[in-house]
Order: sequence, then structure tokens, then C-alpha cells
Amino acid sequence: MRVQWYGQSAFRLADDHKAVFADPFHLPGPEVTARGFRFAYPAIRDVTADLLLITHEHFDHNAADAVGGSPQVIRSTAGVLDSPLGKVTAVAAEHDAAAGTERGPNTIFVLTLGGLRVCHFGDFGQTALRPEQRRAIGPVDLLLLPVGGGPTIGAAAAMQLVRQLSPRWVVPMHYRTPAIGFLEPADAFLTQFAQVHRCPTSDWDTAELPVAGPQPLAVVPAVPA
Repeated sequence: MRVQWYGQSAFRLADDHKAVFADPFHLPGPEVTARGFRFAYPAIRDVTADLLLITHEHFDHNAADAVGGSPQVIRSTAGVLDSPLGKVTAVAAEHDAAAGTERGPNTIFVLTLGGLRVCHFGDFGQTALRPEQRRAIGPVDLLLLPVGGGPTIGAAAAMQLVRQLSPRWVVPMHYRTPAIGFLEPADAFLTQFAQVHRCPTSDWDTAELPVAGPQPLAVVPAVPA
């Protein structure tokens, strides 16, 4: 499976037949930049997908018009849903630790692509997974997980999820980079891994990753430029 990170929580994943894009972003308008937020990832252009997933309705996650190819769109919902890639499990979650009353709802998406079970956590902000959420997620090969704190979980809570889910690979997302200034870096999260693979580019293939040991391998793509 080919994976490309576009920044923040935006990923395109593809096998030889189908592609899915998760959480494309808009570049912020003056109402955001006036508040001092730096968000300077390159605009998402010239991408297509068969399926588009939107975990919640914030500008840095819900730019459906950025993705071409007339994808089926699954946004901000819950259930077990049909898609061009097969069944998608959309798990209801919250963007904060106050039952969604501060930042609203969030969706955890789980699907199978290229024989691998992928889980995208969106802007997960709960203090922990509820038992029914854990059961709905099921087994995970590739985990895309926010780690930058602020409006989502930080390093400690993210690592607790890694221990619960026991994926093969963990890709941190939604953290501070040279392109973004309002989150914490991924360092505190990554120091907890025995194996960290840093990709020279923002895209990679799971078949080319190093063999993981008994613990999950943290995969860190290069910052998109």
C-alpha cells in the first residue's frame, strides 16, 4: 500500500486498484491567520480518490473540494458503511474530553486496503477509548494518530492508544512542524518507541518499511514541501 502525507491529518492511501483520501484541508483564511496561527503546508492539488473520509467539520480536515475523481464521501458520521473499498467502520468519538461540548464530534475511521487494516483517528480528544469504541475498531495494522496535544491528545494519551491497539505501524499526525505552529512537536511521542523509521519523502510504501520487532514501528514521513 502506498501512503502519502500532505500535512496535518491529510493522507492518501492506495493499492493497485483503489485509493482513499482522509481529512484534506483548506488553507486558512484571514479569520484564522489573524489569530496568530501558522498553517503553511502546500495546498492539496491534482489528487484523486475513490473514497473520501472526513472525520469532522474543521477547516484543516474537511476540504472535500480539494479531492478529484468524484469520490464517494463519508463525513462526520458513524456506522458500518458500504464504499468502493468495501466496508468502512466509522466510530463515533469526541474532539475533546468533555463529551464533545467544547470542540464537537469526531469520527475514527477503519477500513481495509491492500490487505491491511487502517485506522485514522481524526482529531481524537477523549482522555481514553471507551470499551465499545475499542471493540468497534478491532485489529489494526496501520494506525494514523494525532500526537500534538492542544485540541487533541498528546504524547502520553497517544502512547496509551498504541499499547491498546498494538498496530504494526504507527504514523504520528497533527503535530508541530516547520509548517505549523499551534501544536506540540512529535518528539515526546517518538522517544517512547524502540524503532523509529524516518522517511526521506512524504510518501512511502508499506512493503518497503523495515521489519518491525516485537513492538510497533513508528513511521515518520518527511514534512511536505
